[in-house]
Amino acid sequence: MNLALSILLQLFLLLALSPLLSGCIRNWKAKLQNRRGSPIWQPYLDLVKLLRKDMVISEHASWIFRAMPYVLFISTLLAGLMMPLISQVAPLSLFGGALAFVGLLALGRFFLALGGLDPASAFGGMGSSREMTISAIAEPALMLAIFTVAITAGSTNLSQMLVAASGPTWKLLNPAHVLAFAALFIVLLAETGRIPVDNPATHLELTMIHEAMILEYSGRYLAFVEWSASIKQLVLMALLVNVFFPIGIAEALSPGALGLSLLWFLAKVFGIAGAVVLVETTNAKLRLFRVPDLLSAAFILAALALLSTFLFR
Repeated sequence: MNLALSILLQLFLLLALSPLLSGCIRNWKAKLQNRRGSPIWQPYLDLVKLLRKDMVISEHASWIFRAMPYVLFISTLLAGLMMPLISQVAPLSLFGGALAFVGLLALGRFFLALGGLDPASAFGGMGSSREMTISAIAEPALMLAIFTVAITAGSTNLSQMLVAASGPTWKLLNPAHVLAFAALFIVLLAETGRIPVDNPATHLELTMIHEAMILEYSGRYLAFVEWSASIKQLVLMALLVNVFFPIGIAEALSPGALGLSLLWFLAKVFGIAGAVVLVETTNAKLRLFRVPDLLSAAFILAALALLSTFLFR
């Protein structure tokens, strides 16, 4: 399979599956709360509606406000193309590893924070400040957890890490891997703005983080921002399930192997989505000043995981 076809197939999977995953999380969460909830295809309808609407842009906004949705969308897609989804080799694995992956996500967050600050609204500045505070702890924990697996694989390339995880020497219940998985799961909740870190279903001033930064966006710009958030959620879940549960990953690029790998991938991703729903349903939103304590716990778990790779080799 040539590079262009591989990129197109993974692009289609990222763009098409990410809204469905968000819709399932919303629907399942509503069902657990004895509510009817929106259908699982509602995010597709929302994206189509937003893409057809006109945009309202503040007179104080500069080019940063207009460029942010595109930078965020492209950087998130590039990070997704560096992550193996249904095969052991990612389309852009030769162009960067874990450092480039985390760097692209950080680039999108940086422009998202600038986009919140640019219109000079009080809510945008508040959300950007909170987002940077959370990312200052979440990103190091993410890096340490990835490095734990990278040491075992002997490479920071995500594809090489997946190949090593699929090998016979990989031990799922290794203490380092268990600690790294727990740290990455907490980081997943923080990076995707889920409870107990953030509540994506509210616009209350005391709880807003992500929603405060995009409050000034509308129309096509808002569609790209929301789509980027769904893609980022899918990519981080793929990182979690493919590295620590490398079951069913296609080694060959034949249609049959890819089809079976896709079924395994969907089962694993929706399984981790169900775990996120359970966490959101059984926990309350933390106070803002308690969120760093949770992320510090993730950082400590990731640091212990990295240390354990040298103690239990």
